[in-house]
Amino acid sequence: MKILLVEDERDLANSIFEYLVKTDKFTCDMAFDLKRARELSEVFEYDCLIVDIGLPDGSGMEIIKEVKENNAKAGIIIISAQNSIDVRIEGLNLGADDYLTKPFHLSELNARIFSLMRRIKFEGESSFNFNEISLNPQNREVRVKDKLIDLTKSEYDLLLYFITNKNKLLTKASIAEHLCGEYVDVLSSFDFIYLHIKNLRKKLLQFECEDYIKTVYGVGYKFSTE
Repeated sequence: MKILLVEDERDLANSIFEYLVKTDKFTCDMAFDLKRARELSEVFEYDCLIVDIGLPDGSGMEIIKEVKENNAKAGIIIISAQNSIDVRIEGLNLGADDYLTKPFHLSELNARIFSLMRRIKFEGESSFNFNEISLNPQNREVRVKDKLIDLTKSEYDLLLYFITNKNKLLTKASIAEHLCGEYVDVLSSFDFIYLHIKNLRKKLLQFECEDYIKTVYGVGYKFSTE
């Protein structure tokens, strides 16, 4: 799962970032102001945005509106010290999915992220099934024909990205962005993608899984069900 955290309180932002990355192994980018949030959201496509309302150069409501216009499927959670019902209604009307008042426990934020993703990506179910493959986003378990398969973080993220974009051509650049976030700019090549896909395919085939991953030479890959 790829998350954009928009929060100007740097200590809080760093705490949330470390929790999401280390505890749940999400791919997470940070923006401390509206300008940076716009830059990142225009370049990358996020599954979820966590947005503070009071930013030094504007309102978080602006980025919510802009993101929803360009990426309607993105989940948005507002985090704010403002507990006004009018502010809540404004945010929800702009397209936010949830509202969390500061201060809050990181575990509660985490639970709301998973709840949001279940609604958006898994139609409210706690696990996601695709033919012989079953994914549980809460504990990041993957099973093939009811047998538990051991995947690395990158392999799990890659499989989830493929399945939620099945039958779509995914370029190497888009896969790299999904796995690495804003740090993709420092990469000298996309060779690591080939290695991750090779290892993922090998593990799936070992469990007698259908070979859904197809190479589109010179462009990228497709998780083909056709």
